[in-house]
Amino acid sequence: MLEAVSTRSCEKSYKELFIIMNEKLVNFAFAILKSSEDAEEVVSDFFINLWVKRSSLRSVEKPKLYLFIGVKNYALNKLKANKRSQIPQLDEWATRLDSVFFNPEEMAISAEMIKRIMAAVNQLPPKCRVIFRLIKEDGLKYAEVAQLLDISVKTVESQMAIALRRIRSCLEFKNEFPEIHSLLTRKK
Repeated sequence: MLEAVSTRSCEKSYKELFIIMNEKLVNFAFAILKSSEDAEEVVSDFFINLWVKRSSLRSVEKPKLYLFIGVKNYALNKLKANKRSQIPQLDEWATRLDSVFFNPEEMAISAEMIKRIMAAVNQLPPKCRVIFRLIKEDGLKYAEVAQLLDISVKTVESQMAIALRRIRSCLEFKNEFPEIHSLLTRKK
């Protein structure tokens, strides 16, 4: 879609891209800004600028990562503009996993199991939760998350290992739910 926007100025592709990515990007911006209004404003401003600069987007190799990095930069600029004393560290980002990162209908998971999974994920330390969410819910690869958050790939790997270990310890996945276990332990 980004290619259609950049090469043909396709408004339909631009709107589709906005619809597909808006919620994920707003949630990501909210993690930094801790304000729904500011997060929505940042994403809207980013998409407006994306349309204005559309002809320069031809060289973007990783569109999803480009969108997340752009929104991160807009959010950090918003914090600076609001004259907040410090930009929050990754550990301070407010994020909650609000949706299951796999299709529950396909896996026939009970509502109770979904609640248990969500509770376990939401109890993770903030940095762990942000990384887990970006990988499992937003579909970014380890290297992309490392680039987005300005951390090493090894840090991403270790945080994912911590997240998976804590989730598994809360929920005896391996024996009770082998299909969920395989999803959680699949490396991106």
